[in-house]
Amino acid sequence: MADVNAALAGSRAALEEMVTAAASCAASWTVPRAPGKWSPSQLTEHVARALEESAQVVAGRPSKFPTFPSFVRPLVRGLFFNRVLKKGAFPKARTTRPFDPDTGPASPADAKERLEAAHARFDEACRARDRDGGKVQSTIFGGVSVADYVRFQELHTRNHRRQLPA
Repeated sequence: MADVNAALAGSRAALEEMVTAAASCAASWTVPRAPGKWSPSQLTEHVARALEESAQVVAGRPSKFPTFPSFVRPLVRGLFFNRVLKKGAFPKARTTRPFDPDTGPASPADAKERLEAAHARFDEACRARDRDGGKVQSTIFGGVSVADYVRFQELHTRNHRRQLPA
C-alpha cells in the first residue's frame, strides 16, 4: 500500500494547495478569469465533482464519466492517461457536461468543506480498492493501478489549481 499511500499524500497536498489558493480569491469568487472561463467557485466545484465521481469509479459503482467501448480504452489509456502521468501535466481539453458546473460553492470556506469531503470519499475508496488488490476499472481508460489513478487525479487537481490566481 506504500505506492497508494504516497499517491494519496500527493493528491491531498494538491487539494490543500487548491484550498489555499481558493481562499485568496474571495473578492473575485464568482467572477470568471476571462470570457468563457470558469470562476474560482466553478473550478473548485469541477474538481470536487471529479473526485466524487472518481470515488464511484474506484469503488466499482456507476459514475457520470462517459463509457467508452472496451476496444477504445487501451488507446485512450495510451494516448491520454499514460501521457498525463509521464509528462506530469494535463493538455488543454474540454470536460463533459456533468463536470461543467454552472455554479459552485458560495464561498472559499464552503469550497474547502466540499473539496475535503470529496477527497475523503476518494481516499477511502482508493484504500479499500488497494486492500482488495484490485485495479481501477475505468469506463474511459480500462484497468489501471490504484496508485496511477490517484496520481492522475492529483495532476487534474494541480492543473485546475494553476487556473486560480496566485
